[in-house]
Amino acid sequence: MTTLVLTVVGDDRHGLVAAVADVVDAHGGNWENSQLAELAGAFAGIIEVSVPAEREAELRSALGVLDGLTVTSHAGAGSDAAEVDRVFGFQVLGNDRPGIVRELASTLSSHGVSIERMATETRDAAMSGGRLFEATITARVPASVDVDDVQSAIEHLAAEIQVDVTLG
Repeated sequence: MTTLVLTVVGDDRHGLVAAVADVVDAHGGNWENSQLAELAGAFAGIIEVSVPAEREAELRSALGVLDGLTVTSHAGAGSDAAEVDRVFGFQVLGNDRPGIVRELASTLSSHGVSIERMATETRDAAMSGGRLFEATITARVPASVDVDDVQSAIEHLAAEIQVDVTLG
């Protein structure tokens, strides 16, 4: 079996997920993992599928002609068993302003940490009338990196940019 990672984007409408799932199934593929969302009237997703190696090319071709969707496929990467990563999760909440995601991502990257999952949202603040930024982040910390150092860096950044961070 070959692993493919699909990125899917199109104007949101009913039946988009079913259309992709039908094509994957018709080519002997298996839908493994996904994150799908509607954002500002657009549908966007990332999907991991496995498919028999001999059917990979025809699956890629069939996905490329789905009506109203742009589908890009990438070969899935194998895992590096030489190093055992740890998972580090945290939430961020504070007044919204430009640069929060950049600063969080830069801090993690500078410590050799990879973002595995990130969900962000802005919403109206109930009492203050401004906008709140909220993020939930799951990161992979290589065995060679001290998790306490990463935690300290995130806490230092939180104080600097005036957001609350909840670790765990």
